[in-house]
Amino acid sequence: MASPPPPPPAAAAAALKDCWSCRLVCGAGLLGAGGYVFASARRVIKKQGAPPGMGTVAQIVFALGLASWGVVILVDPVNKAQPK
Repeated sequence: MASPPPPPPAAAAAALKDCWSCRLVCGAGLLGAGGYVFASARRVIKKQGAPPGMGTVAQIVFALGLASWGVVILVDPVNKAQPK
């Protein structure tokens, strides 16, 4: 009695493309996480009153990456393209 083989990874990716609520939750979560990380980096900059250090700049870049990833999931530019 062998268990059935696991579904291919493409099946999980297809579920995210078809499910609007899944995309909304994931995209909003990533946007929120990016906003939180960015706000915490800004808080450090305001406390120090000096130019930001390398770690703070890296934190801001990471926050922008999270937020961008969230926007890409929400907008879904891959499925919008029409084949010619």
